[in-house]
Amino acid sequence: MQKNNKKLIKMSLTGMLAIATFGLTTLVNADSYTVKSGDTLSTIAKNNNTTVDAIAQKNNISNVNVISVGQVLELDTAVSTTPAVEVTKTTESTTVSSTSGLSAEDAEAKEWIAQKESSGSYTAQNGQYYGRYQLTITYLNGDLSPENQEKVADNYVTSRYGSWTAAKNFWLANGWY
Repeated sequence: MQKNNKKLIKMSLTGMLAIATFGLTTLVNADSYTVKSGDTLSTIAKNNNTTVDAIAQKNNISNVNVISVGQVLELDTAVSTTPAVEVTKTTESTTVSSTSGLSAEDAEAKEWIAQKESSGSYTAQNGQYYGRYQLTITYLNGDLSPENQEKVADNYVTSRYGSWTAAKNFWLANGWY
């Protein structure tokens, strides 16, 4: 009888291990996303409570502006418990203060442009354009820091459009700002 109890305990432990493994496998499978037409990393990140950088890192994506329809992305939704936009704003306010002094409408327009231009990445590159606001390298005068990008973008938008809201309206009409 003691032998049967040991066998029963062994079988129970094996069964629980199998159930736990199945549950873990299901959880891991639930943390992936198949790219659909029109998707961007920023919208995928926002909809899954993570960040563009987290998705790019987890999937070895070197250019956050290039993903393919049908591509399966592994997501790490544990990275953030708040929407990606809020994470970005928190990071900016602690290190860059990117929206201080802006109206809510201008702050929204500024973030909208950053997402359209670079998915919010300070290191995005497209030819001669660099960073969160895709400014020419010459505008940045060799200083690619987030702080300088914020300062130069604010100066550029103020001198050219008067406000971030006006810059967004120009972008909507022309596809660039």
